[in-house]
Amino acid sequence: MPEHTAAADFAALLRELKDRSGLSYGVLAKRLHMSTSTLHRYCNGDAVPADYAPVERLARLCKAHPEELVELHRRWVLADAVRGRKGAAAAETPPEEAGSGTGPGQAASEAAPPAEAASAGAPPAAPADADTGAGPAPARRRTRTAVLAGIAVAAVAAGVALAVGLPGGGSDGDGDGDGGRHRPVGAAGVTAEGTAPASSSPPSSAASPSSPAKDKGPARTPAGSAPAGAPSGEGQKSGVPVTVRAEPYAWESPCSQRYLADKPASEMKPPPLEEGAAAWVAAHGAVSSGQQYLRLTVQGTGPETVVVDGLTVRVAGKRAPLAWNDYAMAYPGVGCGGGVQTRAFAVSLDSARPSLTPEPGNEDFPFKVSESDPEVYYLTASVSAYDVDWYLELKWSSGDRSGTLTVDDEGRPFRTSGNKGRPAYEFPIGGDGWVPEGTTKLE
Repeated sequence: MPEHTAAADFAALLRELKDRSGLSYGVLAKRLHMSTSTLHRYCNGDAVPADYAPVERLARLCKAHPEELVELHRRWVLADAVRGRKGAAAAETPPEEAGSGTGPGQAASEAAPPAEAASAGAPPAAPADADTGAGPAPARRRTRTAVLAGIAVAAVAAGVALAVGLPGGGSDGDGDGDGGRHRPVGAAGVTAEGTAPASSSPPSSAASPSSPAKDKGPARTPAGSAPAGAPSGEGQKSGVPVTVRAEPYAWESPCSQRYLADKPASEMKPPPLEEGAAAWVAAHGAVSSGQQYLRLTVQGTGPETVVVDGLTVRVAGKRAPLAWNDYAMAYPGVGCGGGVQTRAFAVSLDSARPSLTPEPGNEDFPFKVSESDPEVYYLTASVSAYDVDWYLELKWSSGDRSGTLTVDDEGRPFRTSGNKGRPAYEFPIGGDGWVPEGTTKLE
């Protein structure tokens, strides 16, 4: 779908909801905790929000119907995918040296001597034109500056790649303490294992190196892997015609969302907005308490129809509930209420064999998706008697191809713990700290 069409369709529905509400941009922006100019850009199609949470809050403030919420999410997914492809294309386009007359090959050749000298521990040779007045010094200096900047960027990128490549992200992955959540969380990891037609050559079966986190999640198969939120087309390159964007810290409503943390109330930050939940969880080493609400966006990578045959819950481990403090995200006295979602499912992690069941009034699998027709699934996982590590397997088929996508939290299972009998806290409006739940006096 062309960029202008996807963004324009998304913005048109936002404007329709805003105009129907009768509220001004200023009033809506204040309630959404964003600037008026930012809201203008969203509604005019000049920008697409990076997160869906503020879009959903805007729609609910404007009294959007359930069908409109589903359609708005669909349009946001398409506009966000186009925005992601545009950003990737811009990152791959090298900047040009206007009027320098120096090509990439020449720049690389000029960069080689100083780089080699540095690696040998010797200082780089002085530039040929230094203080000699020979040659077009300004242009050559610009070229050398760009080359040195490129070397620095490459060095930083190599360091980042090395850090990312460390097994378990530098954590021992034993599941104790903060559950290995020292790094940012919120975007789920997806790996895939697909079956090709009989006439085609089988995919590579080379197993990825083992890591300490292996015992907490499913086995990885590099062949056909499809990263979460991958731009359209990446799945096709690897043989998987579908991608999954998972949001493990979505909120059905603030009143239903709680987290356990192994910290005293005096060390806890105030409750975040939904879009800040992932960072808040990471900062406190928190775990979803009592239930976890996941939003899964499933989208095809091409025009062909892909059938989502089902979602299977897999348990990676069960333990006694965490003996941590329980923190409620809702401010006392603030009204709460989530809309009735389509494609909504529930699962009890206390069961010996947890399985998804459609919420009343919702259909069950299979569903169909394509690049222009994504689906959004809402999962509520509840638990009271255990601390559970779990993940999902999504089965798909398209023509004579089929496979399974493993959906987890960036290579680790989702984690949800029961909270019965745990000390519970809430954060009063206008207060400066957490207090025991139920002690706040409402005026």
